Parts: sequence; C-alpha cells; structure tokens
Amino acid sequence: MTEGRKTEARNPKARGIESFTTRRILELMNDEDATVPTAMRAALPQIERAVDAIVTALESGHRLRYIGAGTSGRLGVLDASEAPPTFGVEEDLVVGIIAGGDAALRHSIEGAEDDSGAGARAARDHVREGDVLVGVSASGRAKYVTAAMVMAREVGARTVALTCDASSPLAKDADIAVVVDVGPEVLAGSSRLKAGTATKLVLNMLSTAAMIRSGRTRGDLMIDLRPTNAKLRARAIRMVQDETGLGEDEARARLEAAGWSVRKALGD
Repeated sequence: MTEGRKTEARNPKARGIESFTTRRILELMNDEDATVPTAMRAALPQIERAVDAIVTALESGHRLRYIGAGTSGRLGVLDASEAPPTFGVEEDLVVGIIAGGDAALRHSIEGAEDDSGAGARAARDHVREGDVLVGVSASGRAKYVTAAMVMAREVGARTVALTCDASSPLAKDADIAVVVDVGPEVLAGSSRLKAGTATKLVLNMLSTAAMIRSGRTRGDLMIDLRPTNAKLRARAIRMVQDETGLGEDEARARLEAAGWSVRKALGD
C-alpha cells in the first residue's frame, strides 16, 4: 500500500471477503455505500462555494470544465454531456475532459493519468480566463489533473478540487477544495466504488444547483430541456399541462407553435 494515501487503505470489514457468501458481500457493500451521504453532508459548505463560483462564471459569460482520469474523468464527461439536453445550454458551456481522450471512455489508457504534459495542454486548449475548472481525482494525485489545474490558474480560471483526500496536492492547491472522505473501499484502492458514488453525487449537485441558480428551471421543472424523443416530448406536454391547466391536445399545439420550447410555450 502507498503510505498515507486514504484511497489505498484497506477496509478491515472486508478482510476474508473471498470467503463471504454472495449475500454477505452485498450487505457489506450496501452498508459501506450508506456511509457516503454522511461524508457528503460534511462537504456541503465547500460544495456550496463551488456552486456559487460556477454561477458567477456562467452569469459572466464564462464556462464550466471538468477534468479527470479513469473513473473520475468518465464521471465528469457523463455529467457534462447531460447539460445540453437537460438544461438547453450550448454544447461548449459545460465540457468534460478525460485523460487519454474519448477512447478512454471505453478502454483503460495505460499511463494517461501520469501524463502531466497532456494535462497542461488540455487545460490550455479548453480553459479560458474566467472559466471554472473542476479537477476530479479520488486520490488527488493524478498528475494529468494536477498539471491541468496549474495551467488553469495561469490562464486566470478558478479551480475546484473534487477529491477524497484532504492531504493531496489537488486539494491543497485549488481555490476551492471539495473533499468527501468516504473511507477505505471494500476492495482496497478501487475508487470506482464509494469514491465514484460520492463523485457522481457531487457532480450532480454542482451542475444541477448551478443551473437552477442560473434560471434554467421553473421551480422543479426543466423548461429548457430539448424534447428530442417521444419520452421527452411527452414530458414537455405534461409540464405545459401542469403549469397552465390545458388539455393534452392544447398543450401539444402550444408547444408546436413554440417550436417545442417549454419556456416559450409558458411565456417565460
């Protein structure tokens, strides 16, 4: 084990796990997962700061970027890819960057997280002054990510660390450090487990809260969603019905007249 690295620690509850029954393995994993919300609660003040920084950037015409390697990178790309269809924003407003490029979304790219030069180049190519870069790394030690954060600061962007280790270089050097200490994993070092769950939950909060604060919803309704399929068109119709009291046919007609924009159909 790497000395002092929280994400590499062994979980004493998992000793001898190879001899556990299937049910016992699942119960242990479930029990460990249940600790994540408590760890998240402790990080809420820093998550709040990060959301407010993102809102300020977006309101000033700047952008949000995520950068990570492996599971962390994939989760950032996932969250970013949901922003345009969910909130109707431009494709370039929220972007996820992963070490090794798009091929790394499906395949492990050996050594990509250790390539500090590639991380610096990625930040230089994708981050501008006034943007917010969220560096995602459970260990907080992926050189690709830490180098990207250094470059982002050099170009005048704000930096947010999302990590599980407060003692890591990523946490120490960011403008805002969101640290979710989930403790050791059921499989030592497998940060796709609790750390991955926590990362996804934080990313949910960052993007969702920032879009709500930026006026991209009406109450709890996603009025800027892009109704590009039958399911989403049905949702758009329901939203117009709920907000106006119109029947289904009338709501559909209003949406069609508004080019299927729920916001326009509601007169917002």
